[in-house]
Amino acid sequence: MSQFLCLKNIRTFLSACCEIFGMKKSELFEAFDLFDVRDFGKVIETLSKLSRTPIALGTGIRPFPTEESIDDEDIYKGLPDLIDETGVEEDEELYDCVYGEDEGGEVYEDLMKDEAAQQPKCPENDIRSCCLAEIKQTEEKYTETLESIEKFFMVPLKRFLSASEFDTVFINIPDLVRIHRNLTQDINDSIVNKNDQNLYQIFINYKERLVIYGQYCSQVEIAISCLDNISKTKEDVKLKLEECSKRANNGKFTLRDLLVVPMQRVLKYHLLLQELVKHTPDAMEKANLKLALDAMKDLAQYVNEVKRDNETLREIRQFQLSIENLNHSLLQYGRPQGDGEIRITTLDKRARQDRHIFLFDLAVIVCKRRGDNYEMKEIIDLQKYKITNNPTTDKENKKWSYGFYLIHIQGENGLEVYCKTKDLKKKWLEQFQMALSNIRPDYADTSFHEFKMHTFSRVTSCKVCQMLLRGTFYQGYLCSKCGAGAHKECLGRLDNCGRANLGEHGNVKHEKRTNGIRRSSRHVDPGLPKMQVIRNYSGIPQPAAQDGPPLHIQIGDTIELIRGDAHSLFWQGRNLTTGELGFFPSDAVKPSPCVPKPVDYSSQLWFAGAMERLQAESELINRVNSTYLVRHRTKESGEYAISIKYNNEVKHIKILTRDGFFHIAENRKFKNLMELVEYYKHHSLKEGFRSLDTTLQFPYKESENSVGQRSNRTGGHVLSPKVIGIAIARYDFCARDMRELSLLKGDVVKIYTKMSANGWWRGEVNGRVGWFPSTYVEEDE
Repeated sequence: MSQFLCLKNIRTFLSACCEIFGMKKSELFEAFDLFDVRDFGKVIETLSKLSRTPIALGTGIRPFPTEESIDDEDIYKGLPDLIDETGVEEDEELYDCVYGEDEGGEVYEDLMKDEAAQQPKCPENDIRSCCLAEIKQTEEKYTETLESIEKFFMVPLKRFLSASEFDTVFINIPDLVRIHRNLTQDINDSIVNKNDQNLYQIFINYKERLVIYGQYCSQVEIAISCLDNISKTKEDVKLKLEECSKRANNGKFTLRDLLVVPMQRVLKYHLLLQELVKHTPDAMEKANLKLALDAMKDLAQYVNEVKRDNETLREIRQFQLSIENLNHSLLQYGRPQGDGEIRITTLDKRARQDRHIFLFDLAVIVCKRRGDNYEMKEIIDLQKYKITNNPTTDKENKKWSYGFYLIHIQGENGLEVYCKTKDLKKKWLEQFQMALSNIRPDYADTSFHEFKMHTFSRVTSCKVCQMLLRGTFYQGYLCSKCGAGAHKECLGRLDNCGRANLGEHGNVKHEKRTNGIRRSSRHVDPGLPKMQVIRNYSGIPQPAAQDGPPLHIQIGDTIELIRGDAHSLFWQGRNLTTGELGFFPSDAVKPSPCVPKPVDYSSQLWFAGAMERLQAESELINRVNSTYLVRHRTKESGEYAISIKYNNEVKHIKILTRDGFFHIAENRKFKNLMELVEYYKHHSLKEGFRSLDTTLQFPYKESENSVGQRSNRTGGHVLSPKVIGIAIARYDFCARDMRELSLLKGDVVKIYTKMSANGWWRGEVNGRVGWFPSTYVEEDE
C-alpha cells in the first residue's frame, strides 16, 4: 500500500468536498487524520456534514446521524495504536485495471452474436467443428469491425481532428486492419481447404505480429479520454461522430464503443484455442494446438503486462511531479516497491531524521515531507548495499525503535533505518530484500553469463523458454557479454555464454604484467567452475594451434574453467595463482569441492546466528508451542540446526548439508535455508521425525502479541478465503514485488479470485498468498 498514493486520494476527496460540494475548509479533516487514524472522530464529523450538503440531499440518501447523539469520541481514541498493532491486510484488487471486467465485453458479444445466430446448432458429437467455425466466423466479423472503424470513422474525421488528436484516438488501427485481413485469409484457407492441419502454425507465426496490441491496449484509455473531451468541447465533431455511427451500424455502436473491441478480441484467442484443444481427440493434433495455445497465452500475458506497466509509469510520474530537487527521471530506477515514513541515521550515530522514502528496484529516494510535496535529500544506490537485520532493536518494544542496517558493500559509511512498528519493519525488510533480489538475482552469473536488469527497446523473447519478456521497461535481464535476454525465473537454466571471456571481435583479451606474464583483463568471476590441479603441466604436449597458448599449472593451483567439455583433451582456463590464461590437459585437474554460496539470513525473524543448544532452550521454553529458531551450531562451523518447542519441550533437529543442498529428510532437499524453512512452515516435520507432528509456526523473534493474534487466526477465528478453483503451474514464475506469488512448474495453486481484468489471479501455494499471471497455470477440470 503506497502511503503517497493513499494520501493523494484522500486529498483529492477533500478537494472535491470544497470544490464540488461547497464545504468550508474548517469542516474538513486533515489527510493524516484518516491515514494514521489519529482523529477518526473528525473524519466521521466531515462525512456527516457532507451528507447534509444540498447535492448529497438531492440524491435522496438519508443524512447521518439522524438524531442528536452523545459525544462518543472516546471510542476512536485507541484506533491509532490498534492500527499500529494489527496492520492492514493488503488484499484489495491491486492488479485490476482502469476498465471494469465487463467494459467493452457487451459490445464485443453483441458484435459477434449475429454470426452465432446464423450458425446451425452444434451436434454434441461434433463440438470440435463448432469450435473451428467460431474461430473462423468471429475472426471475419472482427476484421469487418476494424475495417468499418477505418472506413466510416477514420476517413471522414481526418479533416475534423488535428493530427495529434487523430493519432491519439486511432492509435495503430491501420496496422491492425492489415494484420487481420491476412490472418482472416490464412484461417479461412486452413479450415476450408487444409482440414485445419496448419491452423496451429498460423497462430504461432502471427504471435510476433500481434504484439502491437501491447501499444493499442496501453493507449486505448487515453484515446477514449481524448475522444470524450473532443465531444464535449467541439459540437461539430460531436455531430460528425453521430453521423459516422449511423452510417457504420445504424447508430447501434459509437466510436467509443468500438475502440474497446480490439482489447477484448486479442484476449479471446487463447480461450478459443483452449476449447478447440479440449475437443481434439487426436494426440498429435492436440500437441500441436497446445503449442498455438501457449503462443496465444504468452501474447495475452504480454499485452496485459504492457497495460500494467503503463499504469506503473503513470504512478512513477506522479512521484516525479511531487518530489522537488529531482533533476532526472525516476524511470531509470525500475519499478516502485513501496513508500512511506521511516527514521534514518548514519552508522556513525548522528541524530535520527524523519524521512519519507520511495523504494525502487535500484535505488531509495530519501525525501523530507513539505506539506503535500517532498524535497529530495539523497539517493541511495542499492547496487552498492546489502541489508542486515538489527534484532537487538526489537526488544525495546516501543514505536520507532525497530531497526535494520543498510551496509555499504565497499565499507563506506552505512545507514540504519528505524520503523514505527515491528510489522512495518518486517514489511520494509521484505520490500528491500525483493529489490536486492531483482538487482542481484540467483544465477545472474551462472554459465559464464553476466546478467543485469535491463529495459529492452524492442520486443524480445527469453533465450531459455522462448516466451516474450513482459512489459515496457525492465522487462528482464540482459547478458552484457553475449546479449541474451531472459526472465528472472529462467536465469538458472541457460547454456554456457557464447562470448565467455571474448573481446569485441571474439578474441581473448589480455593485458601485460611487468614480469611478462599475460593476465586476463576480466575479473575473477565467482560463478565460473573451479578446478584443482592434480598433476603439473609445463606446456608439453602442446594444445592444438587453433586453441591458443598452453597454461602452466602446478599441483595445488586453482583453475577457473572458462571452456571445456567431457570429450576435449584440452580445456581453457585461468590459473588463479598466477592470473595466466591458456589451455591445459583436461585430465590434469579435478573439480574443486562444492562450497555453497554464503547467504545472509540475519534479517529473517527465525534466524538466531551462532547459538548453543542450552541458549536456544532458554529462548524457547517460555514461548508457545511451535515457536522455532534456526541457529549456527557453534561446535560444527557452517552447520545449522532447528530448535522448536513441541509438547512443552524444546527439540533440536540437525540440518544436513550435502552437495550444496540442505535437508532434514533424505527425500526432500533445498537450495538454501529459506526454502527449507518455507516448506516446513506448511508441511509437518514428521516427514523426517515421526514424533514431531508440527509445522514451523512462530519465529522466535516475532512479538508475543503477533503470535497470539496469529494463533487465534489459525485457530479458526477468522474465515479463510474461499477457494474457487485449483490449478497446476505450467511454468516457473519469479515474483518481482511482495504482492506477487512465485511459482514453480508443477505447483498446485489454490485460486481465490479471478476478478483482475489484467490477467492476474490471486491464489495460494504452500501457504504463500499473492498474485500470479493466469496464463502460467492450467486450471483443473
